[in-house]
Amino acid sequence: MKLTVFGATGGIGQEIVKQGLAAGHHVTAVVRDPARLAVKGERLEVVTAASLDDAEALRPAVSGRDAVLSGLGPRTRKQVGVASALTRPILRALEAEGTRRFLAVSAAPLGPVPQNETLFLRIATPIVSRVLRDHYDDLRVMEDDMRRSATDWTSVRPPQLLDKPLTGRYRTAVGTGLRGGAKISRADVAHAMLAVIDDPATVKQPVAVAY
Repeated sequence: MKLTVFGATGGIGQEIVKQGLAAGHHVTAVVRDPARLAVKGERLEVVTAASLDDAEALRPAVSGRDAVLSGLGPRTRKQVGVASALTRPILRALEAEGTRRFLAVSAAPLGPVPQNETLFLRIATPIVSRVLRDHYDDLRVMEDDMRRSATDWTSVRPPQLLDKPLTGRYRTAVGTGLRGGAKISRADVAHAMLAVIDDPATVKQPVAVAY
């Protein structure tokens, strides 16, 4: 497939690029600083975008792609509003070009609490949600924008992210949460995003992913 990746220098984004190339896809990585992209490959195109707030300027990067994937998000807890602000122009660019498939990283606490959730997560999730309320509110805005768009969107909702190697052994749930889903590596989130690109059951749906 021909894929475009936003947030390609982030933890999940770099994994999407690396794994996408390994799977034989042609990948366009949209970055602000090419020096921060450690991945190389013959089928890799790097597009430098000084700013992501200009939908018109983003159109060439998404035109004719089979799917566009976003790992965009705040790099620090002080960066609030990043996900929605950066995703909105991408959605406009996709709609202008008629590119349908769009997948973005969200967060597990946005989903419903699974039935028979573990005691630990029944206690921990509300606490984490309060501490990171501003960031989760921003992700809710992002998901609302995705729902209102003309794209075939999927929001991928991981729990706590780990810098661990790819395992390929994780669980997913469409439209609901995962009981006991507390952690997952960034590499496995990227793997899951690539895996559901052509899964029609995930179109216009949130997908929980966790170990």
